[in-house]
Amino acid sequence: MASTSTVLTTKVENGSPYQLNDAQVLKASKALLKHLSSAETEAVKSEEKKSLLADADDEENFDPIWLILSTKKHIVDKKRLKPARIATPHSLNSSPSSTICLITSDPQRTYKDIVTSPAFPAELSSRINRVVGITKIKKKWTQYEAQRKLKAESDIFLADDRIIVGLPKLLGKTLYKGTSKRPLPINIAAAAPRADGKRVTRTKGDEPRDAASPKAIAKEIEKALEGTLVHLSPSASTSVKIGYANWDAQKLAENVEAVANALIEKHVPQKWRGVKGLHIKGEHSAALPIWLADELWVDEKDVLNEDQAQEIAQANVGKKRKAIDRGDDEKKRKGIEPAGEQKMEKFKAKKQKLVESNDDKLDKEIALRKETLKRQKEEAAKDVVDEVPKSTKKAKKGKRAVKA
Repeated sequence: MASTSTVLTTKVENGSPYQLNDAQVLKASKALLKHLSSAETEAVKSEEKKSLLADADDEENFDPIWLILSTKKHIVDKKRLKPARIATPHSLNSSPSSTICLITSDPQRTYKDIVTSPAFPAELSSRINRVVGITKIKKKWTQYEAQRKLKAESDIFLADDRIIVGLPKLLGKTLYKGTSKRPLPINIAAAAPRADGKRVTRTKGDEPRDAASPKAIAKEIEKALEGTLVHLSPSASTSVKIGYANWDAQKLAENVEAVANALIEKHVPQKWRGVKGLHIKGEHSAALPIWLADELWVDEKDVLNEDQAQEIAQANVGKKRKAIDRGDDEKKRKGIEPAGEQKMEKFKAKKQKLVESNDDKLDKEIALRKETLKRQKEEAAKDVVDEVPKSTKKAKKGKRAVKA
Protein backbone atom coordinates (compact mmCIF):
# COMPACT_ATOMS: atom_id res chain seq x y z
CA MET A 1 0.00 0.00 0.00
CA ALA A 2 1.42 3.37 -1.01
CA SER A 3 2.08 5.78 1.83
CA THR A 4 0.19 9.07 1.78
CA SER A 5 2.03 12.32 2.33
CA THR A 6 1.24 14.27 5.52
CA VAL A 7 3.23 17.37 4.58
CA LEU A 8 1.10 20.50 5.02
CA THR A 9 3.21 22.83 2.91
CA THR A 10 5.73 22.29 0.15
CA LYS A 11 8.66 24.50 -0.80
CA VAL A 12 9.46 25.67 -4.30
CA GLU A 13 11.98 23.52 -6.12
CA ASN A 14 13.98 26.39 -7.61
CA GLY A 15 14.34 30.12 -7.22
CA SER A 16 13.72 32.21 -4.12
CA PRO A 17 11.91 30.54 -1.20
CA TYR A 18 9.97 33.79 -0.74
CA GLN A 19 7.21 33.00 -3.21
CA LEU A 20 3.99 31.06 -3.35
CA ASN A 21 3.85 27.53 -4.70
CA ASP A 22 1.01 27.34 -7.25
CA ALA A 23 0.41 23.64 -6.55
CA GLN A 24 0.23 24.25 -2.80
CA VAL A 25 -2.26 27.11 -3.19
CA LEU A 26 -4.50 25.03 -5.46
CA LYS A 27 -4.26 22.03 -3.11
CA ALA A 28 -5.29 24.11 -0.10
CA SER A 29 -8.13 25.75 -2.07
CA LYS A 30 -9.58 22.39 -3.09
CA ALA A 31 -9.34 21.01 0.44
CA LEU A 32 -11.00 24.07 1.97
CA LEU A 33 -13.87 24.17 -0.54
CA LYS A 34 -14.47 20.46 -0.06
CA HIS A 35 -14.63 20.90 3.70
CA LEU A 36 -17.00 23.88 3.44
CA SER A 37 -19.25 21.95 1.07
CA SER A 38 -19.53 19.00 3.45
CA ALA A 39 -20.11 21.34 6.40
CA GLU A 40 -22.92 23.06 4.51
CA THR A 41 -24.54 19.71 3.74
CA GLU A 42 -24.49 18.80 7.42
CA ALA A 43 -25.99 22.17 8.30
CA VAL A 44 -28.87 21.60 5.89
CA LYS A 45 -29.51 18.18 7.40
CA SER A 46 -29.70 19.74 10.85
CA GLU A 47 -32.45 22.08 9.60
CA GLU A 48 -30.20 25.17 9.46
CA LYS A 49 -31.59 25.87 6.02
CA LYS A 50 -31.28 29.15 4.15
CA SER A 51 -34.26 31.22 3.10
CA LEU A 52 -36.30 29.71 0.28
CA LEU A 53 -36.56 33.18 -1.25
CA ALA A 54 -32.76 33.52 -1.52
CA ASP A 55 -31.14 33.04 -4.90
CA ALA A 56 -29.01 29.90 -4.97
CA ASP A 57 -26.43 31.61 -7.21
CA ASP A 58 -26.17 34.75 -5.06
CA GLU A 59 -22.69 34.92 -3.52
CA GLU A 60 -23.94 36.68 -0.41
CA ASN A 61 -25.76 33.47 0.59
CA PHE A 62 -22.42 31.63 0.89
CA ASP A 63 -19.74 31.98 3.54
CA PRO A 64 -16.78 34.18 2.60
CA ILE A 65 -13.22 32.85 2.41
CA TRP A 66 -10.34 34.79 3.96
CA LEU A 67 -6.61 35.07 3.43
CA ILE A 68 -4.80 35.36 6.79
CA LEU A 69 -1.42 37.12 6.74
CA SER A 70 0.68 36.72 9.90
CA THR A 71 3.85 38.81 10.22
CA LYS A 72 6.90 38.64 12.47
CA LYS A 73 6.39 42.21 13.63
CA HIS A 74 3.53 44.71 13.67
CA ILE A 75 3.14 46.11 10.17
CA VAL A 76 1.60 49.47 11.19
CA ASP A 77 2.21 51.82 14.10
CA LYS A 78 -1.39 53.01 14.50
CA LYS A 79 -4.87 52.02 13.41
CA ARG A 80 -5.80 53.22 9.93
CA LEU A 81 -9.48 54.12 9.59
CA LYS A 82 -9.32 54.37 5.80
CA PRO A 83 -9.07 50.88 4.24
CA ALA A 84 -6.76 50.09 1.33
CA ARG A 85 -7.94 48.44 -1.88
CA ILE A 86 -6.37 45.53 -3.78
CA ALA A 87 -7.40 44.52 -7.29
CA THR A 88 -8.41 40.87 -7.81
CA PRO A 89 -8.67 38.80 -11.01
CA HIS A 90 -12.20 37.73 -10.07
CA SER A 91 -14.66 40.22 -8.62
CA LEU A 92 -16.18 39.65 -5.20
CA ASN A 93 -19.28 41.67 -6.20
CA SER A 94 -20.06 40.28 -9.63
CA SER A 95 -23.78 39.62 -9.13
CA PRO A 96 -25.69 41.84 -11.63
CA SER A 97 -28.75 41.89 -9.38
CA SER A 98 -26.97 43.42 -6.37
CA THR A 99 -28.00 46.99 -5.55
CA ILE A 100 -25.62 49.82 -4.66
CA CYS A 101 -25.94 52.71 -2.20
CA LEU A 102 -23.61 55.64 -2.97
CA ILE A 103 -22.66 57.87 -0.01
CA THR A 104 -21.18 61.18 -1.18
CA SER A 105 -19.90 64.45 0.14
CA ASP A 106 -22.02 67.59 -0.27
CA PRO A 107 -23.77 68.68 -2.40
CA GLN A 108 -25.82 65.51 -2.80
CA ARG A 109 -27.79 66.80 -5.81
CA THR A 110 -24.62 67.04 -7.94
CA TYR A 111 -23.93 63.31 -7.72
CA LYS A 112 -27.59 62.38 -8.18
CA ASP A 113 -27.62 64.29 -11.48
CA ILE A 114 -24.40 62.56 -12.58
CA VAL A 115 -25.79 59.06 -11.91
CA THR A 116 -28.98 59.81 -13.87
CA SER A 117 -27.19 61.61 -16.73
CA PRO A 118 -26.98 59.95 -20.21
CA ALA A 119 -23.17 59.99 -20.00
CA PHE A 120 -23.28 57.58 -17.06
CA PRO A 121 -23.44 53.83 -18.04
CA ALA A 122 -27.09 52.73 -17.94
CA GLU A 123 -26.27 49.22 -16.69
CA LEU A 124 -24.42 50.61 -13.67
CA SER A 125 -26.96 53.37 -13.08
CA SER A 126 -29.78 50.82 -12.77
CA ARG A 127 -27.95 49.11 -9.91
CA ILE A 128 -27.55 52.35 -7.87
CA ASN A 129 -30.82 52.57 -5.94
CA ARG A 130 -29.81 55.39 -3.58
CA VAL A 131 -27.47 58.40 -3.56
CA VAL A 132 -27.21 60.09 -0.16
CA GLY A 133 -24.99 62.96 1.04
CA ILE A 134 -23.11 63.13 4.32
CA THR A 135 -25.41 65.90 5.63
CA LYS A 136 -28.49 63.74 5.00
CA ILE A 137 -26.80 60.89 6.86
CA LYS A 138 -26.34 63.13 9.90
CA LYS A 139 -29.97 64.32 9.82
CA LYS A 140 -31.98 61.30 8.71
CA TRP A 141 -30.04 58.14 9.60
CA THR A 142 -28.83 58.69 13.15
CA GLN A 143 -31.37 56.36 14.79
CA TYR A 144 -30.73 52.63 14.95
CA GLU A 145 -33.96 51.60 13.22
CA ALA A 146 -33.34 54.03 10.36
CA GLN A 147 -29.81 52.67 9.94
CA ARG A 148 -31.11 49.09 9.82
CA LYS A 149 -33.60 50.07 7.13
CA LEU A 150 -30.83 51.76 5.12
CA LYS A 151 -28.67 48.63 5.41
CA ALA A 152 -31.49 46.35 4.27
CA GLU A 153 -32.28 48.44 1.16
CA SER A 154 -28.88 47.91 -0.55
CA ASP A 155 -26.42 45.06 -1.02
CA ILE A 156 -23.24 47.11 -1.56
CA PHE A 157 -22.24 50.45 -0.04
CA LEU A 158 -19.77 52.80 -1.72
CA ALA A 159 -18.51 55.99 -0.06
CA ASP A 160 -16.51 59.02 -1.11
CA ASP A 161 -13.00 58.55 0.28
CA ARG A 162 -13.05 62.15 1.57
CA ILE A 163 -15.75 61.37 4.15
CA ILE A 164 -15.34 57.62 4.72
CA VAL A 165 -13.25 58.12 7.88
CA GLY A 166 -16.23 59.76 9.63
CA LEU A 167 -18.78 57.09 8.69
CA PRO A 168 -18.00 54.64 11.53
CA LYS A 169 -19.03 57.28 14.05
CA LEU A 170 -22.25 58.09 12.15
CA LEU A 171 -23.40 54.61 11.11
CA GLY A 172 -21.82 52.68 13.98
CA LYS A 173 -22.16 48.93 14.40
CA THR A 174 -25.13 48.77 12.03
CA LEU A 175 -22.81 48.71 9.01
CA TYR A 176 -19.42 48.17 10.62
CA LYS A 177 -20.08 45.28 13.02
CA GLY A 178 -19.81 42.76 10.18
CA THR A 179 -17.76 42.90 7.01
CA SER A 180 -20.42 42.12 4.41
CA LYS A 181 -21.67 45.70 3.97
CA ARG A 182 -18.85 47.94 5.07
CA PRO A 183 -18.63 50.94 2.69
CA LEU A 184 -15.98 50.64 -0.03
CA PRO A 185 -13.90 53.81 -0.61
CA ILE A 186 -14.01 55.42 -4.05
CA ASN A 187 -12.49 58.61 -5.43
CA ILE A 188 -15.32 60.57 -7.09
CA ALA A 189 -13.85 64.07 -6.80
CA ALA A 190 -12.24 65.97 -9.64
CA ALA A 191 -8.48 65.76 -9.96
CA ALA A 192 -6.56 68.12 -7.69
CA PRO A 193 -5.12 71.22 -9.38
CA ARG A 194 -1.43 71.15 -10.24
CA ALA A 195 1.30 73.75 -10.47
CA ASP A 196 4.69 72.98 -11.99
CA GLY A 197 3.81 69.30 -12.14
CA LYS A 198 2.94 69.10 -8.40
CA ARG A 199 -0.40 68.99 -6.61
CA VAL A 200 -1.50 72.24 -5.01
CA THR A 201 -2.00 71.69 -1.29
CA ARG A 202 -5.54 72.47 -0.19
CA THR A 203 -5.83 74.98 2.65
CA LYS A 204 -8.57 75.23 5.25
CA GLY A 205 -10.51 78.05 3.59
CA ASP A 206 -10.54 76.58 0.08
CA GLU A 207 -13.77 75.38 -1.51
CA PRO A 208 -14.21 71.58 -1.81
CA ARG A 209 -13.29 70.06 -5.15
CA ASP A 210 -16.00 69.53 -7.75
CA ALA A 211 -17.26 66.12 -8.77
CA ALA A 212 -15.41 64.11 -11.39
CA SER A 213 -16.84 63.37 -14.82
CA PRO A 214 -19.55 60.66 -15.16
CA LYS A 215 -17.16 58.32 -16.98
CA ALA A 216 -14.48 58.74 -14.30
CA ILE A 217 -16.98 58.04 -11.48
CA ALA A 218 -18.34 54.97 -13.30
CA LYS A 219 -14.81 53.63 -13.80
CA GLU A 220 -14.01 54.19 -10.14
CA ILE A 221 -17.14 52.30 -9.06
CA GLU A 222 -16.26 49.36 -11.30
CA LYS A 223 -12.74 49.21 -9.86
CA ALA A 224 -14.15 49.19 -6.32
CA LEU A 225 -16.52 46.33 -7.14
CA GLU A 226 -13.70 44.26 -8.67
CA GLY A 227 -11.27 44.61 -5.77
CA THR A 228 -11.14 43.69 -2.10
CA LEU A 229 -10.43 45.78 1.00
CA VAL A 230 -7.55 45.65 3.48
CA HIS A 231 -8.24 46.95 7.01
CA LEU A 232 -4.82 47.40 8.61
CA SER A 233 -4.61 47.53 12.39
CA PRO A 234 -1.59 47.59 14.77
CA SER A 235 -1.20 43.82 15.06
CA ALA A 236 0.73 40.93 13.55
CA SER A 237 -2.30 39.44 11.77
CA THR A 238 -4.41 40.76 8.88
CA SER A 239 -7.47 39.18 7.23
CA VAL A 240 -8.56 39.91 3.65
CA LYS A 241 -11.67 38.53 1.91
CA ILE A 242 -10.69 36.67 -1.27
CA GLY A 243 -13.77 34.70 -2.37
CA TYR A 244 -16.84 32.64 -1.45
CA ALA A 245 -17.56 29.00 -0.63
CA ASN A 246 -19.38 28.40 -3.95
CA TRP A 247 -16.36 29.34 -6.08
CA ASP A 248 -14.24 27.03 -8.19
CA ALA A 249 -10.85 26.03 -6.70
CA GLN A 250 -8.86 27.48 -9.61
CA LYS A 251 -10.75 30.77 -9.38
CA LEU A 252 -10.10 30.98 -5.65
CA ALA A 253 -6.39 30.10 -6.05
CA GLU A 254 -5.88 32.93 -8.56
CA ASN A 255 -7.37 35.45 -6.14
CA VAL A 256 -5.21 34.08 -3.32
CA GLU A 257 -1.99 34.62 -5.25
CA ALA A 258 -2.96 38.10 -6.49
CA VAL A 259 -4.01 39.36 -3.05
CA ALA A 260 -1.08 37.78 -1.20
CA ASN A 261 1.56 39.26 -3.53
CA ALA A 262 -0.04 42.72 -3.55
CA LEU A 263 -0.57 42.72 0.23
CA ILE A 264 3.04 41.80 0.96
CA GLU A 265 4.56 44.19 -1.58
CA LYS A 266 2.46 47.20 -0.54
CA HIS A 267 1.91 46.84 3.21
CA VAL A 268 4.68 44.70 4.76
CA PRO A 269 7.81 46.82 5.40
CA GLN A 270 10.30 43.91 5.09
CA LYS A 271 8.35 42.33 2.20
CA TRP A 272 8.58 38.52 2.28
CA ARG A 273 11.26 38.62 4.99
CA GLY A 274 8.66 39.99 7.40
CA VAL A 275 6.03 37.33 6.68
CA LYS A 276 5.56 34.53 9.19
CA GLY A 277 2.83 32.59 7.38
CA LEU A 278 -0.09 32.68 4.95
CA HIS A 279 -3.32 30.72 5.53
CA ILE A 280 -6.79 30.50 3.99
CA LYS A 281 -9.93 29.77 5.99
CA GLY A 282 -13.70 29.90 5.90
CA GLU A 283 -15.99 31.81 8.23
CA HIS A 284 -16.05 28.99 10.82
CA SER A 285 -13.38 26.55 9.56
CA ALA A 286 -9.78 25.85 10.48
CA ALA A 287 -6.99 27.71 8.66
CA LEU A 288 -5.05 25.82 5.99
CA PRO A 289 -1.40 26.89 5.46
CA ILE A 290 -0.20 27.83 1.98
CA TRP A 291 3.18 29.32 2.98
CA LEU A 292 5.24 29.12 6.19
CA ALA A 293 8.54 30.83 7.00
CA ASP A 294 11.57 28.79 8.06
CA GLU A 295 12.81 31.43 10.49
CA LEU A 296 10.68 33.32 13.01
CA TRP A 297 12.79 36.48 13.04
CA VAL A 298 13.59 39.29 10.64
CA ASP A 299 17.26 40.00 11.49
CA GLU A 300 19.93 37.74 12.90
CA LYS A 301 20.59 40.24 15.68
CA ASP A 302 17.11 39.52 17.05
CA VAL A 303 18.22 35.96 17.92
CA LEU A 304 20.21 35.33 21.13
CA ASN A 305 22.42 32.34 21.82
CA GLU A 306 22.35 30.46 25.13
CA ASP A 307 25.14 32.54 26.71
CA GLN A 308 23.46 35.85 25.86
CA ALA A 309 20.10 34.64 27.15
CA GLN A 310 21.73 33.51 30.41
CA GLU A 311 23.46 36.86 30.84
CA ILE A 312 20.17 38.70 30.42
CA ALA A 313 18.46 36.39 32.91
CA GLN A 314 21.19 37.00 35.49
CA ALA A 315 21.11 40.73 34.85
CA ASN A 316 17.40 40.81 35.65
CA VAL A 317 18.02 39.43 39.16
CA GLY A 318 17.89 42.36 41.57
CA LYS A 319 17.15 44.68 38.69
CA LYS A 320 15.06 47.01 40.85
CA ARG A 321 17.83 47.40 43.44
CA LYS A 322 20.38 48.10 40.72
CA ALA A 323 18.14 50.68 39.13
CA ILE A 324 17.85 52.47 42.48
CA ASP A 325 21.61 52.38 42.94
CA ARG A 326 22.15 53.77 39.46
CA GLY A 327 19.74 56.58 40.29
CA ASP A 328 21.63 57.38 43.49
CA ASP A 329 24.94 57.45 41.64
CA GLU A 330 23.47 59.83 39.10
CA LYS A 331 22.24 62.12 41.88
CA LYS A 332 25.67 62.11 43.48
CA ARG A 333 27.25 63.11 40.19
CA LYS A 334 24.83 66.03 39.99
CA GLY A 335 25.59 67.09 43.59
CA ILE A 336 22.27 65.83 44.99
CA GLU A 337 22.46 63.41 47.93
CA PRO A 338 19.82 60.66 48.08
CA ALA A 339 17.09 61.12 50.69
CA GLY A 340 18.27 58.15 52.81
CA GLU A 341 21.84 59.40 53.06
CA GLN A 342 20.67 62.90 53.98
CA LYS A 343 18.65 61.54 56.92
CA MET A 344 21.62 59.47 58.10
CA GLU A 345 23.94 62.50 58.01
CA LYS A 346 21.46 64.58 60.05
CA PHE A 347 21.13 61.81 62.64
CA LYS A 348 24.92 61.55 63.04
CA ALA A 349 25.21 65.33 63.46
CA LYS A 350 22.60 65.37 66.24
CA LYS A 351 24.27 62.45 67.97
CA GLN A 352 27.60 64.23 68.01
CA LYS A 353 26.03 67.33 69.63
CA LEU A 354 24.68 65.33 72.61
CA VAL A 355 26.82 65.47 75.80
CA GLU A 356 27.97 62.10 77.04
CA SER A 357 26.10 61.32 80.30
CA ASN A 358 27.32 59.67 83.55
CA ASP A 359 25.11 57.02 85.22
CA ASP A 360 25.59 58.45 88.78
CA LYS A 361 24.85 61.95 87.60
CA LEU A 362 21.84 60.67 85.71
CA ASP A 363 20.38 59.05 88.89
CA LYS A 364 20.74 62.32 90.83
CA GLU A 365 19.05 64.23 88.03
CA ILE A 366 16.13 61.79 88.03
CA ALA A 367 15.70 61.99 91.84
CA LEU A 368 15.85 65.79 91.76
CA ARG A 369 13.28 65.87 89.00
CA LYS A 370 10.92 63.61 90.95
CA GLU A 371 11.25 65.78 94.07
CA THR A 372 10.50 68.91 92.11
CA LEU A 373 7.40 67.38 90.55
CA LYS A 374 6.16 66.18 93.95
CA ARG A 375 6.51 69.63 95.49
CA GLN A 376 4.74 71.27 92.59
CA LYS A 377 1.89 68.80 92.92
CA GLU A 378 1.43 69.52 96.67
CA GLU A 379 1.37 73.30 96.12
CA ALA A 380 -1.20 72.92 93.36
CA ALA A 381 -3.46 70.80 95.62
CA LYS A 382 -3.21 73.37 98.46
CA ASP A 383 -4.26 76.20 96.20
CA VAL A 384 -7.30 74.23 95.07
CA VAL A 385 -8.48 73.58 98.67
CA ASP A 386 -8.24 77.29 99.61
CA GLU A 387 -10.31 78.37 96.63
CA VAL A 388 -13.21 75.91 97.12
CA PRO A 389 -16.32 77.86 98.50
CA LYS A 390 -17.91 76.69 101.76
CA SER A 391 -21.34 75.03 101.63
CA THR A 392 -24.40 76.94 103.01
CA LYS A 393 -27.54 75.64 104.75
CA LYS A 394 -30.13 74.44 102.31
CA ALA A 395 -33.62 75.89 102.46
CA LYS A 396 -36.42 73.58 103.44
CA LYS A 397 -38.33 72.00 100.65
CA GLY A 398 -41.64 73.64 99.79
CA LYS A 399 -40.65 77.06 101.23
CA ARG A 400 -39.34 80.01 99.34
CA ALA A 401 -37.84 83.19 100.71
CA VAL A 402 -40.22 86.10 100.39
CA LYS A 403 -38.83 89.59 100.08
CA ALA A 404 -40.35 92.28 102.34
